[in-house]
Amino acid sequence: MPDPKFSKPWHGIPRDTIKWNPTVNADACIGCGTCVTGCSRMVYRYDYDLRKAVVVDPLNCMVGCTTCANTCPTHAINFPSLSTVFALEEKATVRHDIEDDLIARKEQLEYKGNVPHPDRWINLEVSSLNRVNDKTLILKLHPAESCDCLSQFIPGQYVEIFHPNGKFLPRAYSIGNAPNENGSVELQIRYVQDGRYSNWLFNEVKEGTLMKVRGPRGNFTMNSAPEKSLVFVAGGTGFAPIKALIEQQVLLDNQRKMELYWGLARPEDIYGLDEMISWREKAPNLTCTIAIDKGEVSSIEQGINIITEPLSKVISKRQENFLDTDAYVAGPPVMMPSILQTLMDKGVESDNINVDSFGL
Repeated sequence: MPDPKFSKPWHGIPRDTIKWNPTVNADACIGCGTCVTGCSRMVYRYDYDLRKAVVVDPLNCMVGCTTCANTCPTHAINFPSLSTVFALEEKATVRHDIEDDLIARKEQLEYKGNVPHPDRWINLEVSSLNRVNDKTLILKLHPAESCDCLSQFIPGQYVEIFHPNGKFLPRAYSIGNAPNENGSVELQIRYVQDGRYSNWLFNEVKEGTLMKVRGPRGNFTMNSAPEKSLVFVAGGTGFAPIKALIEQQVLLDNQRKMELYWGLARPEDIYGLDEMISWREKAPNLTCTIAIDKGEVSSIEQGINIITEPLSKVISKRQENFLDTDAYVAGPPVMMPSILQTLMDKGVESDNINVDSFGL
């Protein structure tokens, strides 16, 4: 029988609704017992007659844990794809439950050592808000004071925004532009149903609102040799850091061979076409392709390819392999397995793929 202390709800979601547990390939299992003795949650029992491990209490398994599979010498243990867990982590209710737990258990969980590098806190003022569609907000911020300038950030980095009530944990948002003289930054905010920050940013923030910001942070930055071709892949508002990287290249090396692939759910999710057209006018070796999961697009905008097919399929249909190419990929965790596999199938070396999975 499952142990109640292990099979309790996972961040508010009933454990028996989450499909996460190991399965054992009996033909591959050599009966070493590593998984049985190593799992403190008693997921397994040992069949002493057959000399095999048996999954008895799958609900005891910790969601996301794959230790037993990692240590199995014959790879006889399998788990569902981690995309199952990533999809759960995207739910606002799960994130709120984790946040509330951290707040409630501060005395128990707080790290009281010295921070090796003090954070840089600045104040930014909202200069404009643009609801480009029902799920995306383009937020532009500029320094409230000269000392709050962010002009030294590197394209691809992110900042963290703090809620004005001071209780909630910060949220990370990638900067969607290359550095400019006035130190302003653009953030592309994806609406999350019932999200605490979404409700604040979409419904309460106005021009002139002051925001407490920490950063810049992150290492999803350009590290490719000048002679390398580049492929950029974005999913949803993962377009923000990709946009910043492309702006950088258009400014510094507009003859470079570059390809952009951007995946979106619906035609109405498209934004930024004017900027793409401007890039292509300045960088003749840049191609831009937008992949739409569902829906019809009535026209193709000035050389921007818009295709109604999943993003990974669009990339896989590219006629030639990517030779001597570096890839930069940003988007939700659930898209990563298929995209990374597709890029490797098309010839991109795994060591040449740079990933920014919404800060994960």
